[in-house]
Amino acid sequence: MKERNPWHTPLTIFIAVVVRFSFLCLNEINLFFVLFCCPQYGIVLDAGSSHTAMYIYEWPAEKDNNTGRVEQTHSCKVKGPGISSYASDPKKAGQSLQVCMKEAERFVPSERHEETPLYLGATAGMRLLNIENSTASDQVFQAVSESLQKSPFSFQGARILSGQEEGAFGWVTVNYLDDRLKQVCAVDMDCSGVTTGALDLGGASTQISFVSDAFDGSESPNNSVNFRLYGNDYNLYTHSFLCYGKDQVLRMALAHQTKSGPGSISDPCFHNGYSESKNYMTLYNSPCVSKRKPVSSPADFTHVGKGNFYQCQELVKSVFDFTQCKYTQCSFNGVYQPTLQGPFGAFSAYYFVMNFLNLTDTSVPLQSVKEALARYCSTPWETVRTLPHPGIKLKYLAEYCFSGTYILTLLTEGYNFTSETFSKIRFIKQVSSDAGWTLGYMLNLTNMIPAEAPDTPLLPHAGYVSHVCFLFVFYLFGSLASPQTCLLLCFHGNLVPLAIIFHSMT
Repeated sequence: MKERNPWHTPLTIFIAVVVRFSFLCLNEINLFFVLFCCPQYGIVLDAGSSHTAMYIYEWPAEKDNNTGRVEQTHSCKVKGPGISSYASDPKKAGQSLQVCMKEAERFVPSERHEETPLYLGATAGMRLLNIENSTASDQVFQAVSESLQKSPFSFQGARILSGQEEGAFGWVTVNYLDDRLKQVCAVDMDCSGVTTGALDLGGASTQISFVSDAFDGSESPNNSVNFRLYGNDYNLYTHSFLCYGKDQVLRMALAHQTKSGPGSISDPCFHNGYSESKNYMTLYNSPCVSKRKPVSSPADFTHVGKGNFYQCQELVKSVFDFTQCKYTQCSFNGVYQPTLQGPFGAFSAYYFVMNFLNLTDTSVPLQSVKEALARYCSTPWETVRTLPHPGIKLKYLAEYCFSGTYILTLLTEGYNFTSETFSKIRFIKQVSSDAGWTLGYMLNLTNMIPAEAPDTPLLPHAGYVSHVCFLFVFYLFGSLASPQTCLLLCFHGNLVPLAIIFHSMT
């Protein structure tokens, strides 16, 4: 009598299938965990003219190169001035970053350190240093790079961003955070509200970037940047004005008042009662004003405030050139600018200055904004300095009248915002991330925004689970039907779900 094969018993087949399916599930769950559960990270250092800031970004891995929402999880302001200030002692530029990099090690999980990209982008401060002393600029970058290479992250290099890049990446950031880039704009639609213009103001430069239907790049090709993002084409107007950040413009305004080398000046942009001794050499040690230094002057001058907004505005206008324009229309200094279009987001120093002055509500008429600033400028210095302003140094406190006047003059006289279009400006600090160029920079370098609109995944998570459940039932009944089916499924069954999950990722 032929001996019965124990593999033919239903119980044995059932146990074999359950055991095999358990291993299959563990493999699939492990694969799913590795591919989908763990967030990805990126770090960008913004090396500005007045300071350096570090930003850590996080995004879900399952939407890596499609439409995953990137969010800022941590920021750290580096103590001390910008890296360009360390030209005489470059090693200190690298050392200054260490505290924030240690913070990054704590906020990024250790198992993600090696695969986390780390970037450093330098803006107008280093542009100016590179113009003034390219050797010193190279030495600063070498010291910074050596310092960052010691971190456990994947350092991708440090470089100077062009003004055009800074403006364009700021535009990408603002529109990405507002979900503007995914909106479809048909050819026959009014697209003026589809994207948001970007206004960026730093210490040494300022940028304006926006999409205009009237701009095709032919009149001023240097101001044109073309993007294809999420299947939409964008022809972006962008321009960066070096030396027109608020700190450098203040130097230019003071240079205008001290061109004859006086021992004292009466400045309408500073509060009445303000008086400080300032050094001529320190004032003129920037490429933005170095050529204007008076031939004969004392070592120091007394800077006295008289607090008059309207006179201050006339002084600020002296730093602009409105007399020349070889194009159909210009902003200032002979730079082409198309007609303003759509809403704008103003960030960086725009936000911090206007927020301090409590003037970020642009639903308030422009004339009322000017009147409020005039009242602030006329406030005696003794009153201003005795009011509670936690965390604000006296140096910066003294400059808010000037900075606010400069911002309004830049927007209305420089960029041609009117009472109507001024109301379309939104002063923003952050949405889900700080507004600025850093997020757009990282999105670009990591290819996080696809040129074409991403296809809908063949198999989302819910579908994946359904397929696994279906396969379990299929295995079970197939295995109970015959031992040959059991062997086939047990040894080769994992190919099906693996093919499905990899297909769903493409």
